[in-house]
Amino acid sequence: MDEPTHVTAVGAAPPLEVGPARSRSRDRSRARGRSRSSGLGSARGESPARGESPARGESPARHRARGEFPRGGTRERIQAIALELFAEQGYEKTSLREIAERLGVTKAALYYHFKSKEDIVRSFVEDYRAELEQVIAWGASQPRTPGTRAEILRRYSGIVSEQLAVIRFMEQNQAAMHSLMSDSGARKKMFRDQFMSLSDLITPPGAALADRIRATMAVVSIGMASLLFQREAASPEELHDVVLKVACDLADAGTS
Repeated sequence: MDEPTHVTAVGAAPPLEVGPARSRSRDRSRARGRSRSSGLGSARGESPARGESPARGESPARHRARGEFPRGGTRERIQAIALELFAEQGYEKTSLREIAERLGVTKAALYYHFKSKEDIVRSFVEDYRAELEQVIAWGASQPRTPGTRAEILRRYSGIVSEQLAVIRFMEQNQAAMHSLMSDSGARKKMFRDQFMSLSDLITPPGAALADRIRATMAVVSIGMASLLFQREAASPEELHDVVLKVACDLADAGTS
């Protein structure tokens, strides 16, 4: 999967008021009033200051795979609604105005946070990439033990469960992803490199080729099985548990 460019910085914007549609003139007036307010978004903790990135250690539970609307900040609400519309009617047929309407805000208010739907896509793909990097960094600092391998797989499978709607979007919109991320140059291979890094971390030192392949298949199986068997599991929790157990068996990742 292609690696995205860095997400466009999100300003310290006021929270979007999600609710029933309001009159256009009233919306414009409120949007202008918000833009003149200073520090409102930062005081509420809704979004990072302009020029700053979201805290990399945070992983808000979006529950996108279940179609649930997240209770996180403005940025997460916009991402979730955009993913919902992309799934319903396709990425190409979805406009920024439709995303704003589904949120119950004006396009101008949404534009304060994201300049285009392409920026929204880059933001949630970048979030996914950052979460993978966090797992890799943690795993690299731990001893190469079966327990560590199990924990790496557990953390990675948790990310996949939370980001399943993002992964599905990337899988179903590969042409759009190639176009959106075409300016990333050598970094386009970053996702492949990250998956290989995860595989290396769960491969025992001095492992034979067969064991290295099993480790790679363990990582690949988490994402693929989560996508392919989502409708067959009784619940997302059951699917997560089964997928994780299979991956741990492949990687010989016991807990002792």
